[in-house]
Amino acid sequence: MGLDLIIVLFLIGFIGSFISGMVGIGGSIIKYPLLLYIPPLLGVGAFTATEVAGISAVDVFFASLAGVLAFRKDGYLNKRLIITMGTVVLVGSFLGGYGSVLLSNTSINLVYAILASVAAILMFSPRKGKELGEEANIQIEFNHLLAVISAFLVGIGAGIVGAAGAFLLVPIMLVLLKIPTRVTIASSLAITFLSSIGSTAGKIITGQVLFGPAGVMIVASLIAAPMGAVTGKKIDTKVLKAILSLLILATVIKIWVDII
Repeated sequence: MGLDLIIVLFLIGFIGSFISGMVGIGGSIIKYPLLLYIPPLLGVGAFTATEVAGISAVDVFFASLAGVLAFRKDGYLNKRLIITMGTVVLVGSFLGGYGSVLLSNTSINLVYAILASVAAILMFSPRKGKELGEEANIQIEFNHLLAVISAFLVGIGAGIVGAAGAFLLVPIMLVLLKIPTRVTIASSLAITFLSSIGSTAGKIITGQVLFGPAGVMIVASLIAAPMGAVTGKKIDTKVLKAILSLLILATVIKIWVDII
């Protein structure tokens, strides 16, 4: 692995993790397409979809952990929500990560495109109700059955593409479960961390992880994710949702263009 590739990987990891910490996702929605397209575009290397999924899985584990630690003292981490969705998404992501070894690169890209498309539809759907409960430690009610089913399905798909599924969990929590934005951002990072345990374990057990590139991404994530989390606390929630929506939409368009 040459110095030029190391620099590119570090920059991808840094940019992706900064944004992920800011909007409450693990960063795979950003890093997956960047890892797939940027290195070959710059002529510094190339990764298959399977390799990108493996690198992303390990990187998201550390990026989400760093983000959670940055939010731990603010009171926005909803333990009931985290336990309900986190345990289920952990099981689903392990099954998806372990079983992904049976899929082709095209199939993995297709799963990613479908997940991102669903996320885009949800993010651009009108959200009913007022933005209540932005203050910390508020009692939040949500549909437990819907939370469990959606978390399991997201976990399977996210495990396949080496993501933790936060880019889909966030719009589900915002639109379907009607969780306040800042609670969603903080809690989704914790759920993402639990999900990444399953997907990372599945990828490592089946030998899908390139540890050199993953190590470079991890270093960048540990630096950038907390910085993004701190920045996100200072930005209006409407701006944060707009940033995430545009990122998801851009990724969806790019992936589908390449598949078609």
